[in-house]
Amino acid sequence: MPPNILVIRLSSLGDVVLTAPVFKNLKAHWPDARICVLVKPQFAPVLQANPCVDEVLPFRGLFQTLQDIRARRFTHLLDLHATLRTFLIRNLAAVPNVSVYRKHALARRLYVLFRWSSPALAKHSLDRYLESLSAWGVPIVCRDLALGDYGSGKGKLPPPSPARVLLVQTSFLGDALLTLPLARRIKQQIPGCRLTVLTRPETVSVFRRDASVDEVLADDKRGAQAGVSGLWGLARDLRSRGFDLAFVAHRSLRSALLVWLARIPHRVGFSSSAGAFLFHQTVAFPWGMPEVERNLALLLALKPGLRAERGDALYLKGPAPAAPSGDASDEVGLRERLRREGVEPGQVLVGIHPGSVWETKRWLPERFARLTARLTREAGARVVFIGGAGDPPLVAGILALAGVPALSGSGERPPSEDRAPLRPALDWTGKTTLPELMLLASRLDLLITNDSGPMHIAAASGVPTIALFGPTTRELGFFPYGDGHRVVEKDLACRPCGLHGSRRCPEGHFLCMRLIGVDEVFRHARELLAGRAASSPREENSCAARTAPPGAPS
Repeated sequence: MPPNILVIRLSSLGDVVLTAPVFKNLKAHWPDARICVLVKPQFAPVLQANPCVDEVLPFRGLFQTLQDIRARRFTHLLDLHATLRTFLIRNLAAVPNVSVYRKHALARRLYVLFRWSSPALAKHSLDRYLESLSAWGVPIVCRDLALGDYGSGKGKLPPPSPARVLLVQTSFLGDALLTLPLARRIKQQIPGCRLTVLTRPETVSVFRRDASVDEVLADDKRGAQAGVSGLWGLARDLRSRGFDLAFVAHRSLRSALLVWLARIPHRVGFSSSAGAFLFHQTVAFPWGMPEVERNLALLLALKPGLRAERGDALYLKGPAPAAPSGDASDEVGLRERLRREGVEPGQVLVGIHPGSVWETKRWLPERFARLTARLTREAGARVVFIGGAGDPPLVAGILALAGVPALSGSGERPPSEDRAPLRPALDWTGKTTLPELMLLASRLDLLITNDSGPMHIAAASGVPTIALFGPTTRELGFFPYGDGHRVVEKDLACRPCGLHGSRRCPEGHFLCMRLIGVDEVFRHARELLAGRAASSPREENSCAARTAPPGAPS
């Protein structure tokens, strides 16, 4: 007889969504099992679309719930809440097989009250959920959340027609790039709508090159739109445009307040937003899910059964859409620039992005130097360094350590360099616009980068990407999305130490980056380049991986 399983999670929306991998592992171990989930009534619709959940049981008071549980004759009970109320439920329900996750409530309270840290807090809640399955011998084969594991928690929002839709994303470059699939899906879900994107001035070009976006507005919140007067003026401008619907991908109070002041009649945002109370409908923002899919989840308000598609990962691949941005001439100019600097068509070209706004996100310069030398000498690759205006000194130091001659990007290649033992590297740091960088990414055979915006550009262009993660982790959702990429990181109790990194290591040892060795990264590079060469035409090889536990650096 297949197991009849009750899972209890009587908590917030985010906690309920986070249980999805538990159901996947239970179904993988017991395909014929029946899974019922006990949740608060307001969160019952969130799990209705989950393919691994057979029934959602709303909590209707202790005594009624006990009657409901006994009537269903469960064989297994998994308590993922671990409170006094669930203690009573599991002890009065008379279910023979019970497992309870370790909440470590005391350790959490001591940390909140006195900042007393404990090793028990180093594990993510999801890891503790999954550990509770070991009591039943259930192996862990899945740790990931995906679009489709949950719904919006409310009924379907009827799209206005004809619709003027506003999409708000005023965060950094990587966030803007990861919002492009949402823009395209909005156009699919609301045919004929006019889509306007509100973004920061630095990322206007990201959206202007996309054919699904009809209009791009700049929110200069550090300049013309700064302060209360700037916010009010921008809200009046948005109100005058008569938007019918707003999707707010940025989770700040300012973004939520802006669409509320603009009096947009339908507003959709994340439940974790500081201004969630200003939205008409919210969806969960679960950690552990790729950022592309978290953004797409905003459309669950229109289409509860929405799923991720292959095109969502490769949203920059192929020729740029027709747009008045000069992309065609830019592409010709890029080919000519590469030709002048000795990069022939078909030659292996590896991009390296060694910089970051946050110092703790940067792999060690001497490691980049040794990697560069090995790529040019042992892999026969040409290397092009990319980065912002502040990165040339960093790259100059790397090239000096590597002993690799550099081409500055002027276009003239000294003839003597043809006989150099190492192929010259291209130093294009601070010498490319954002549209040029997006075009260059599509020409690369591989990108090796810290956790950064160019990482998302390369991955979305179908370019195999090696991402070096130190203070941040995959679980934060900002890893290279799609197949054919590798995240190199080390399992340390101190990771992640923040959402964006910091100026210096809080622990003082910087092991998260120091434990990533050159041999390890070069091995990944050789494997991905070999896979790239074997594909014809260029296709992504499915080899997303996480590295082994910490070892000695090379």
